[in-house]
Amino acid sequence: MVNLGFSIGDLYFKNPVLTASGTFGNGSEYDDFFDVSRLGGIVLKGTTLEPREGNHYPRMAETPSGMLNSVGLQNKGIDYFEKTIYQHILKYDTNAIVNINGSTIEDYIALAERINKLEKIHAIELNISCPNVKMGGMAFGTNLSSAREVTREVRSVYSKKLIVKLSPNVTNIVDFARVIEEEGADSVSLINTLLGMAVDVVNMEPSLSTITGGLSGPAVKPVALRMVWQVANAVKIPVIGIGGISSASDALEFLLAGASAIQVGTASFIDPQASVKVLEGIESYLLKKGFSDIKEIVGYINRTH
Repeated sequence: MVNLGFSIGDLYFKNPVLTASGTFGNGSEYDDFFDVSRLGGIVLKGTTLEPREGNHYPRMAETPSGMLNSVGLQNKGIDYFEKTIYQHILKYDTNAIVNINGSTIEDYIALAERINKLEKIHAIELNISCPNVKMGGMAFGTNLSSAREVTREVRSVYSKKLIVKLSPNVTNIVDFARVIEEEGADSVSLINTLLGMAVDVVNMEPSLSTITGGLSGPAVKPVALRMVWQVANAVKIPVIGIGGISSASDALEFLLAGASAIQVGTASFIDPQASVKVLEGIESYLLKKGFSDIKEIVGYINRTH
């Protein structure tokens, strides 16, 4: 037997494989493919205070070894989440984490207060890659003072585990991770999508209605891995690695670089069972290598190099 568990504070996860927000819906979409409760946790689709229609089509485009998206946080809002989605996820025997999004700090505070009352939700993932309307559209996560403020304010009203999802579209992601830790976050997850663009040369126009969008998939993995390694060496709180993880081997790279857990994202679009296959592969690797506890490999390369 291998111990695959890890913890964020006193919140225990049975294994380090989670799903990435926006790629796994709210869990029910994958019920026909495998037992979702096998995973360490599921990060639910981004939720906002009010319903959002999202951006105009086209809002997804395939790129070499990846994809661009500009869905625009399409969701039915927190009222619908509480009445419908929350009732469904009660059946899962795993940690359900809500990814929250806002245009103002007041939005984030209101959402955190609502979710704080939901017994089954033990953590939120604070998406600070959203545009701050009071700062002219600059993302909360690309301005240090703004990132500090939104984390501090959410921490003041949210009593459970606070995970902050970092944007890679910054000069030094370590600075942001340190600020987030200082303001009381229990964990950081990274990376969110990289800003990218594609052009349709046949029709001579941008491939996305918004012109630019978020790049994800295998193409971003080397960048994500580098950032996870940097942050894991700079903070004491657990790091959750995200970015181009399509196989157990990919996930193991992040764990060896210092991540305590990982999220599977775009790969689930290609193979709905990708996350559970990653989990099985990690366990097989540990058994083959003779490790009895996954913690033995977390940050392994930092201890040996």
